[in-house]
Amino acid sequence: MSDTPYYQRHIFFCLNERTNGENCCAHHGAQQAFERCKSLVKKQGLAGPGKVRVNKAGCLDRCAGGPIAVVYPEGTWYTYVDEADIDEIVESHLKNGQVVERLRTPPELGR
Repeated sequence: MSDTPYYQRHIFFCLNERTNGENCCAHHGAQQAFERCKSLVKKQGLAGPGKVRVNKAGCLDRCAGGPIAVVYPEGTWYTYVDEADIDEIVESHLKNGQVVERLRTPPELGR
């Protein structure tokens, strides 16, 4: 059995939507960010086994930092605001393995 992970990196986007008026990632463009990331990863040939997987997630319980995405295996949490941020995460982290420090979610931010 190989110790090589099936995916080199895995990014999860919280797409949770709260209907009770509470803040949530869905109210901050999370679906569009997910779609942009998925499209860029495919377009750049980064998708697939041994490479990168882009996934939807339910609540990741870090609502105060939303919208939120997390990259594994590093466990790097990101807060993003626009397409340029997603582009930078794809280019820097998913493609080249360099964490985008300016977009990291502060460690104390939870729900």
